[in-house]
Amino acid sequence: MALRDAGLPPLPRTAWLAIDLDRLAANLAAVRSMLPPGVRLEPVVKADAYGHGAVGVASFLGETGVDGLSVATLDEARELRAAGVTLPLLVLFSIAPELAVEAARLDVAITIADRVLLERTLDARAAAASGAAAGPPPQLVVHLEVETGLGRGGLDQSETPWAAAAIRDAPGIRLGGIWSHLAAAGQPERSGGQSRRFDAALADLLADEPLPMRHLAASGALLAGTAPSLDAVRIGLATYGLIPDGLNVPVAGAAAAAALAPVMSLHARPVRVADLPAGHGVSYGPSFETARSSRIATLPIGYADGWSRILSNRAEALVRGLRVPLVGTVAMDAVMADVTDVPGAPVSVDDEFVLLGAQGADHIGAGDLAQARTTISYEVLTSMARRVARVYYRSAVPVGLRTLTEETYAWHSSSSGMGISATSKSTRS
Repeated sequence: MALRDAGLPPLPRTAWLAIDLDRLAANLAAVRSMLPPGVRLEPVVKADAYGHGAVGVASFLGETGVDGLSVATLDEARELRAAGVTLPLLVLFSIAPELAVEAARLDVAITIADRVLLERTLDARAAAASGAAAGPPPQLVVHLEVETGLGRGGLDQSETPWAAAAIRDAPGIRLGGIWSHLAAAGQPERSGGQSRRFDAALADLLADEPLPMRHLAASGALLAGTAPSLDAVRIGLATYGLIPDGLNVPVAGAAAAAALAPVMSLHARPVRVADLPAGHGVSYGPSFETARSSRIATLPIGYADGWSRILSNRAEALVRGLRVPLVGTVAMDAVMADVTDVPGAPVSVDDEFVLLGAQGADHIGAGDLAQARTTISYEVLTSMARRVARVYYRSAVPVGLRTLTEETYAWHSSSSGMGISATSKSTRS
């Protein structure tokens, strides 16, 4: 009913992710409050905006005053540009050198973290320029990643002067930034060592030229105060209202951390509610059998949707504000809830369940699910499959929807000045 009243199409099934845009904006404001004047705020929208929907989130963030966005892959950048997102974009992982010309055409900055790949990228750019009948291709912007202790990517400190000089001397290429990534943002000593190594790499660059944009801190370092903000911060998990798992936030970051609120929640209505006799199996195996006459609700969400099979017989859902156990083996497309003890009228297909998020006075957080899965909150969010519909809300009113075949966004400016005064639709075959 709410979707229809908002002029949005119906859900393809009765399971959906709710994305709270007001919380998203408030999280960004909380993060911004921690930054010195002039520091760029560049949220990370890789992995489908941490499962929240890349196009919907990125287009909304474009009107909240952020300065740029980061993604992990070139095709993530392609998706945003195709959807009309015009914010500066940076790809955080190296791309194939032959794709550098396309990145420049899309006005997407790329990362170089390896000497060989830099040489090949320079060669590919030179070859494209010499073979272009209609003039040289657009300028390519490169950010250099420096290895400071993560052990995953980045040029050695000794290579940064050569890399910066090679980019400076190559036509049609500009050094737009230099950055690194912390291995353990919550550990001041380790992070301090990485920060010092980063400073040393910066000091090795040509002294007679201005430094490019420097960025080191992400959510953990900003909240824990373990690395400087420099020229820009790349905010990932905090954008979506979560604190990195296990992070100890000092007093200086406590107010901002307390202001963060989760943006995503997972909802479902049953596709069947049935009374099963004692001794009846539930789902495959069966790994669960009823010990009494039981009322079992089948929810259309399963491991193909990101609800991990490891949660079989070890997770709960909320219905009518009460916790109920999820029983039986998680199937590809379904999980079952035992609603026998829910008071009042029998639970029916009209009841709404919450598997992630709040209902009534209770709340199931990403951290709770991560603990049950022996993983981290990042994986809980990013594993939410694309086939689960995303419904975007402002002031509890649906204003956007993404399914596998349609995207509809209609952000309306509010009294705070936030929002997008546009509507876009696309259908994918």
